Amino acid sequence: MSKSVRLLNGSSLCSGRLEVKSDQTWSSVCEADFDQQDAEVVCRELGCGPPSVLQGALYGEGEAPMWTKEFQCGGHESALLDCRSSDSDRNTCSSGRAAGLTCSDPVRLVGGASRCAGRLEMKLGEWTPVDGYRWTLETAAVICEHLNCGSAVSVGKRKEASRRSVWSIESDCIQSGSLLRECATPDHGDSILNLACSVPNCRWRC
Repeated sequence: MSKSVRLLNGSSLCSGRLEVKSDQTWSSVCEADFDQQDAEVVCRELGCGPPSVLQGALYGEGEAPMWTKEFQCGGHESALLDCRSSDSDRNTCSSGRAAGLTCSDPVRLVGGASRCAGRLEMKLGEWTPVDGYRWTLETAAVICEHLNCGSAVSVGKRKEASRRSVWSIESDCIQSGSLLRECATPDHGDSILNLACSVPNCRWRC
């Protein structure tokens, strides 16, 4: 958990209005001073997947003062405050322009006919499959929605020849709206989850 950046008013730790902490004070960041490479650093620092949405005022305006310098990240830094910043201070930021950011959760479906079908894997350190026991269409629907893949169509499990490292995910935890990583515990199993989503449209990332 980062102690120097946070995302507020979003649906999870991985989305919200960006605030940065320096000298014990939290500050909002102006959209004009924050770009895609900066967003990649923030998402990585928070342990989230890559940025999917970067837009000002998406998560409202905060009470916090505005950060006065422009971030100049290369995209490879491990923390936002490790990035270079501009020498000059910015005095004003247009109303409604506090930087809002949505990072993706590090999950993917692999080995299927499209990006919306296949073996579910989650990355917490490295990509690891998810245990296939106790999954329902209701639980899978959360994953499909998260991946922008419509609704869940089918849930199945594949038996492995031997036990291997897997993530065990608590379905009640996911359906309560918690972040996926908060619902996952490392385990060993021989059943790997496969699921398929409906993919209602292909306007984004098909």
